[in-house]
Amino acid sequence: MENNANTLSEKNVANNSSSIPVVPAQYRIYFFLLVSCFALWGLLNNMTDNLVPSFAKIFMIKAVDSSLVQVAFYGAYAVLAMPAAFIIKKYSYRVGVLVGLGFYMVGAFGYIPAAILQNYNLFLVSIFILAGGLSVLETTCNPFVLSLGAQETSVRRLNFAQAFNPVGSMAGLFLAKYIILANLNPADLDDRLAMSPAELAAVRDTELFWVCVPYVGLILIAFIIWVIFFRSKLNDKDARVAMTVPQAFGKLLKNPRYYWGVIAQFFYVGVQIAVWTWTIKYIMATKNIIEADAVNYYIYAMVLFIACRWICTYLMKYFVPAKMMALFALGGILCCLGTIYLPTSVSVYCLIAISGCMSLMFPTIYGIALGGLGGEVKFGAAGLIMAILGGAIITPFMGYLVDSSALSFLVSGFSATEAAIRTAFYLPVVCFAVVLGYSLAFRNATIDK
Repeated sequence: MENNANTLSEKNVANNSSSIPVVPAQYRIYFFLLVSCFALWGLLNNMTDNLVPSFAKIFMIKAVDSSLVQVAFYGAYAVLAMPAAFIIKKYSYRVGVLVGLGFYMVGAFGYIPAAILQNYNLFLVSIFILAGGLSVLETTCNPFVLSLGAQETSVRRLNFAQAFNPVGSMAGLFLAKYIILANLNPADLDDRLAMSPAELAAVRDTELFWVCVPYVGLILIAFIIWVIFFRSKLNDKDARVAMTVPQAFGKLLKNPRYYWGVIAQFFYVGVQIAVWTWTIKYIMATKNIIEADAVNYYIYAMVLFIACRWICTYLMKYFVPAKMMALFALGGILCCLGTIYLPTSVSVYCLIAISGCMSLMFPTIYGIALGGLGGEVKFGAAGLIMAILGGAIITPFMGYLVDSSALSFLVSGFSATEAAIRTAFYLPVVCFAVVLGYSLAFRNATIDK
């Protein structure tokens, strides 16, 4: 009877929520202010993905070492998410936004001395601070968007807001392509080893200057957003009763829908970041082209990601979000297998299609996991943002598979380099399988209070 009731409730949500505004009129100005932050961190996320191959070339380091960029970036999410929860619990969502933007600006300024000193470790520190700001922003903005309207439309509303995130990501790709990657010296590792120290320093100086340009330039935009939030009357609209920290965590740990959601989010973010980080490497290895040309395929993937995010947001008016996510997770598994085994003429399109399969997952997992939470929602949101740590763990693990060729024996007919990058996509298969399991387990979960 309980399952039948859940199913009926979910059908009512899917069939009737179209009559409820996704964003009520009184909240729209707040919503669009938040959307600007979604776009900002999307832009920065994708520019950072392109720093991995860029720093590998600039500093002449291995794939697993260049992956430390992602460790610093997504590790900061894990470290700063919980402090962000305390900030928004004690003060307001608005204060959380101001703190997050402030951290970003400090971290971006850190790129300047890092470039001057040509110090990779200093770049990692700056990336950590910058990403810490984005962690505070995500911890703040996601639950705030959920609260700006009816619970029946909360998952749609978050998908709608998150649809602007890949728009920012697309902007980040173009900035990376035309500012960072386009200004990398074509000299390969052997050429750089043959250079004198002075020649190599001059090449790095130019390359690192162009690495800094977009990050430092975005400080102005971040400052403008900061000022708008500071001058606004935007307040914490969460009317739920506050809970003590032990009470909040006690309830969360007893909620399987929530803690399995954290696990699913860990693996989802891991697969997203890993796939996007190694897309350029895959294209370069299979099609034998340079970074600036390979990024075009990354752009195609992002266009598909954006299109599918918008389409899925619309379809959630009529279909249960969890069941849609199960179908997309299965599609992701099949596309990964195609990326591994099919000829290059087809496999590159399977690689691009993976992004389409990922499009609805983050906000859908987020909305399902937080559904029904009361006063513990802020700490629940922090836990889901901490799960972004998956990007810091799974990405370098995939880099290890690329460097070591540990799974290359599973394919034949490809060069050693190509076999290594292809078989590394077994890791995304595992990640999609976890998301599929979560989707099926909670396919009938309601999203109302």
